[in-house]
Amino acid sequence: MRDLLIITNYYPPETGAAANRIFHLADGFQKRHFNVSVLTPLPNYPKGKVFKGYRGTFKTFSVENEIKLHRLWIYACNSKNKVLRLLSMVSYSISLILFFCFNKVPKTVIIQSPPLLVAFTSIFFLRSKSRKLILNVSDLWPIAGLELGAFKKNFGYTLLEKIERFNYKNADLVLGQSHEILDHIKSLFPEKETFLYRNYPKIHSPKVSLTPNPTNKIKLVYAGLLGVAQGIYKLCHELDYSNLEFHIYGDGAERSQIEGFIKHNDKLPLHYHGEISRSKLHKVLLEYDVTIIPLLKRIYGSVPSKIFEYSKLGIPTVYFGGGEGETIIKENNLGWIAQAGNYTDLNNVISNINISELSIIRNSIKKAADRNFDFDLQFDRLIKTI
Repeated sequence: MRDLLIITNYYPPETGAAANRIFHLADGFQKRHFNVSVLTPLPNYPKGKVFKGYRGTFKTFSVENEIKLHRLWIYACNSKNKVLRLLSMVSYSISLILFFCFNKVPKTVIIQSPPLLVAFTSIFFLRSKSRKLILNVSDLWPIAGLELGAFKKNFGYTLLEKIERFNYKNADLVLGQSHEILDHIKSLFPEKETFLYRNYPKIHSPKVSLTPNPTNKIKLVYAGLLGVAQGIYKLCHELDYSNLEFHIYGDGAERSQIEGFIKHNDKLPLHYHGEISRSKLHKVLLEYDVTIIPLLKRIYGSVPSKIFEYSKLGIPTVYFGGGEGETIIKENNLGWIAQAGNYTDLNNVISNINISELSIIRNSIKKAADRNFDFDLQFDRLIKTI
């Protein structure tokens, strides 16, 4: 049985796409007879506070689903203050260094990026001719941070670019979730070995109901992180509610603003349901007609994993973010496209959705997802490269 270590910032019981993605990665290897260990912080995302049951300790060890989990100390923080967020990353990096010093590290290591600093620490200390380092890149930093307005082109940004290039250069294999990510890496290091690893979910795909929606209003739903990049608070302001009701699930930095908006606009068909487990969410989502995947700004390299998750459930999507995600929606007929940042176009797209055709559309989407987004098929190809 081959030993494999995965280093990540996110892992269940944390929620969100990143934690789910890494869990399925670890579980996929374990089910293919790898001896999998995971290094991850004490769970704290997205609230920025260590979860109950993990507080008051510097590290824990457990075995879950036959995967060895080492949870390390971190200064948990979700503050907008850049210094505090940096301190959080540094604290976890220190915990990783201590782990590397006192524990045997396998010959095959998968390192999640971003965060860049955590990936840099892992690659810097684990470089070895006898060890294979695999960098799993889910977003392009610092480019994405620049596009979101989190960074400015200054000395700090230049330093992050150097760290990014160091990580790519010293990784033996780079996994990227989008063609844009791999194109960017190849532009810097043309000879680098890469592999397109989409965030296909490993979930049960329910049978799609063909019962038409009896109401006249579209039941639109968003589920996920309520962060700045998603722009759900602005979306609440801009939607035309004359032909829809909007339901929100999740947690994040904009939660209090969204709750405040709903409180002061209680006549609108706008509902916030809090955060629920992923298994419950999959059942709840089936009650809605259409999902929406918004990005406040188009982010180069980003492909929201919700695209694949929702399509596997047979739920049509209104995509409002541009980029490669838009291409995937179009090529696989998974829903509708609204011009990124154009709320007039978004409202027009939603108003033209034919409710009577939704059941047929859902069945078509489910078939396309089962055909094109196969987790096991992709994973078996990945195994051959490692």
